[in-house]
Amino acid sequence: MRSSASSAMKAAGLLVLLAVLASGKCSVFSLTFSIASFVIDHAIAPVSAIDLIMFFHQKFYAKKSGDVTELQIGVKFKPKTCDVQAHKGDKIKVHYRGKLTDGTVFDSSFERGDPIEFELGSGQVIPGWDQGLLGACVGEKRKLKIPSKLGYGDNGSPPKIPGGATLIFDTELVAVNGKPSSEGKTKNEL
Repeated sequence: MRSSASSAMKAAGLLVLLAVLASGKCSVFSLTFSIASFVIDHAIAPVSAIDLIMFFHQKFYAKKSGDVTELQIGVKFKPKTCDVQAHKGDKIKVHYRGKLTDGTVFDSSFERGDPIEFELGSGQVIPGWDQGLLGACVGEKRKLKIPSKLGYGDNGSPPKIPGGATLIFDTELVAVNGKPSSEGKTKNEL
């Protein structure tokens, strides 16, 4: 009888810790040691504390943090005229700011003043970019929300991008095949 009461107490204690975690009132990291200690102190193996924490983090936090399962493309600015559009095989130049769903910026060509140049659709960049920039006009600004499967996957790109991360990119198509936007330029600059 004492053993089943002890097991019930252990389970109840663990459920309380998990409920606090799920409520969002405490971060995963602050509960890491509490849950790990509880699991170790009460000999609740074979489930490792880290596996348990990661399971509940994925279950309760991933869905709340802005993660997406499909590519989302938001057009933030489109030029009045679309003289040049990006197609598969085009060499394009793109300015970008990459963020995690919590707002942490992990890379930005805007700050460096140096846009990235690559062949669209050739796999030189993550699939979310190859898909998300198709059909964009030179001068167009898009917000791409890229699911992990079209980004860096389960492995991420350490140390800045964790595994399974949804990526958010603010992009601006600067040029296609060397042709920049003509919008906003004077006749002398054209």
